[in-house]
Amino acid sequence: MSTPGLGDVTRGRVLFGGDYNPEQWPEETWQEDVRLMKEASVTSVTLGVFAWAKLEPRPGAREFGWLDRVMALLHAHGIGVVLATPTSSPPPWLGRLHPDTLPRDRDGRTEWWGGRQHFSHSSAAYRRHAAAITEDLAARYGDHPALTMWHVNNEYCTYDWGDEAAGAFRRWLRDRYGTLDALNAAWGTAFWSQGYGDWAEVLPPRRAHYLNNPAQVLDFRRCTSDLLLECYVAERDIVRRYSPGVPVTTNFMPLGAGQDAWRWAREEDVVSVGLSPDPRDPLGAQYGALVQDLTRSQARGPWMLMEQAAGAVNWRGVNHPKPRGLNRLWSFQAVARGADAVCYFQWRQSRQGAEKFHSGMLGHAGEQGRTYREVRELGAELARVGGEISGRHAPAEVAVLHDWHAWWAGTQDGRPSREVDPAEVVRAWHRALWEARIGTDFAHPGYDLSAYPLVVVPQLYLLTDAAIDNLVGYVRGGGTLVSGFLTGIADRDDRIRPGGMDARLRELFGIRTLHEWWPLDPGEHAECDGFRGTLWSEEIEAGDGVAHARYRGGELDGLPAVLRRGRAWYVSTLPAPDALRDLLTDVAAGAGVRPVLDGLPARVEAVRRQDLLFLLNHGRDPVTVAVPGTHRDLLTRRRVTDAVELDRYGVAVLAP
Repeated sequence: MSTPGLGDVTRGRVLFGGDYNPEQWPEETWQEDVRLMKEASVTSVTLGVFAWAKLEPRPGAREFGWLDRVMALLHAHGIGVVLATPTSSPPPWLGRLHPDTLPRDRDGRTEWWGGRQHFSHSSAAYRRHAAAITEDLAARYGDHPALTMWHVNNEYCTYDWGDEAAGAFRRWLRDRYGTLDALNAAWGTAFWSQGYGDWAEVLPPRRAHYLNNPAQVLDFRRCTSDLLLECYVAERDIVRRYSPGVPVTTNFMPLGAGQDAWRWAREEDVVSVGLSPDPRDPLGAQYGALVQDLTRSQARGPWMLMEQAAGAVNWRGVNHPKPRGLNRLWSFQAVARGADAVCYFQWRQSRQGAEKFHSGMLGHAGEQGRTYREVRELGAELARVGGEISGRHAPAEVAVLHDWHAWWAGTQDGRPSREVDPAEVVRAWHRALWEARIGTDFAHPGYDLSAYPLVVVPQLYLLTDAAIDNLVGYVRGGGTLVSGFLTGIADRDDRIRPGGMDARLRELFGIRTLHEWWPLDPGEHAECDGFRGTLWSEEIEAGDGVAHARYRGGELDGLPAVLRRGRAWYVSTLPAPDALRDLLTDVAAGAGVRPVLDGLPARVEAVRRQDLLFLLNHGRDPVTVAVPGTHRDLLTRRRVTDAVELDRYGVAVLAP
């Protein structure tokens, strides 16, 4: 049997719906919910994410009757169910009876129940109880006709520095290194008298008097990602036994730092994410595009927008609602970038609890509220056009390289500048390509990159030998590579490479010597030929590389800021946004990569999904977009010739 996927659920449509928490409401509300769901063209809801205490109110008790009734009601109205294992938020009795299931922070303080995600990934008691409720849930509903997908846990993000986690960390390290001698060498424990002579001495990086060992911290983050993955795989395998043809997912956090998402994605049948850019952020659409590009790349095809906000969220300092039309625009942006499911947290806005001010598809204003009316209109549109969109996949011509191990290592204490945030550097480079209207995939530095004419490396502080050889081989094979600063500095153990950058990369970029790193203060600039550099600069002596731009003034006067050797480029600062956009546009053109569509008005985005062209107006003013030829707009069902009119936050989906 082939592995199930999102296509087995969508069946030639775009799914529409969201998290449904009927346990928060009296049963008489359920009939109204289903009526309004049908009016909004909802086809899928996620059940049970936070229902463990409702399903198992006492140890070993099982109260499935309410869930039976909800499942039957939804099935009777043709609404599919993504059924969640409820293991992200254990009931209070589990923590009371088994205190070892509660995680501890790096100061040794217990994280108590009363919120969510209060579980230790290493606790044998937690894993045992999680498996038991998952087993019984799967046995009861594994062949239910409403079931379309399993959703395991929710937003895995828990760290634990407790004793049981320490034991799991030691086991993980034994598997990785084998001996204490190998561990001591990898961690560089000769520094600060940290040499370990007994495995019992090895602990998670708890609160220390001064800086923790960065290699220890790096391995702890690797280990945590792997231990959480063990929890996911254990539950996934249980539900698969009862539902072998039903796909399984768990939702990623947007650009989340806690999981090696390349590795995790390989264990999922469907890759899904939650995404809620700030409506007031002038670059909110670009951040959304970045997360969508990354998620599509992890899925290597269509993916699921499992959660977005219909309006305001509740976790920012100031939580702004979405202006009229923005929810539709950002939903179609996700569809343009490969989403075959557009869903929300949550269906009905809660009246109690920590998220009562987080919007729902059905807000506090009810069915007369603007939010629900817009949701209903969007659902109708997706129902009308989804069959012509679903299943299409269009890889981009440019790959942006990203790796969680490099991110973890690059954010350690004791580095040259705390101002350098690898995630923000990635966002800056993606922004440059987005503003140039150049489509992007993301890729791991060890992947086969030969299909991409252009590869960009915003920053990969840590690179393995295999990854470096892969990049060198890519350029030798005819590819064009553009790298940002602080790339190839450390090996897999966070050991600084001789010369401050790997010798293979120095040769690739034409660098003879990297003398010094010169980080910049907030607000400080490095003047360069034709642009200003921000955040960082470097004292580089060129070998056979040619200076494309030089520093002007200051200590680095006359030294190369941007260096080129053949098809390999090295950018030793972070150019201001316009300058980085122009540089990457020029390099892309030299590699044969063109914008998706030329001559676009400001704030209009063009995205291709195979032969469909999505036009997205991120501005508040109507615009006219030139599109040579005759096309059919799937949304209006009209033929358009040579130009398309887009209203405020307008969308067009053009077919040949």
